[in-house]
Amino acid sequence: MTKKVAGRLAEATGADLYEIEPLEKYTAADIDWTNKQSRSSLENADLSARPAIKGHVDNFAQYDRVFVGFPVWWYREPRIIDTFIESEDFSGKKVIPFATSGVSPIGDSGKNLQILAPDATVVEGKRFPAEVSADELKTWAEQF
Repeated sequence: MTKKVAGRLAEATGADLYEIEPLEKYTAADIDWTNKQSRSSLENADLSARPAIKGHVDNFAQYDRVFVGFPVWWYREPRIIDTFIESEDFSGKKVIPFATSGVSPIGDSGKNLQILAPDATVVEGKRFPAEVSADELKTWAEQF
């Protein structure tokens, strides 16, 4: 769901698109939030968890605004997003979080990301449903 919304946002705004990929791919069992021993449940319970990611953004310094999208996990960003934020230099950048979820709010994700990127300006962000239109995304993004 997040990948589709991110693609729609990039297309609507003419932005570059970068996919944050885990070094170890998540399986359906890994993201089973009803299983307290699933990978996602264990990562969520550990504030210091930083799942490894593949690669880095080429020429990251050229960007002054970065939209960071993710699915909502337990009313916050998944720990792999924390890995990404800590892996790049966000100094002086505006970070705009957006999340996908059927009903769960984005929670304190913006505040969490601000702590991880203290030299950036992180806005509150917004949660979108899967069917959000490109026009709505473009209108939202234009405010930043």
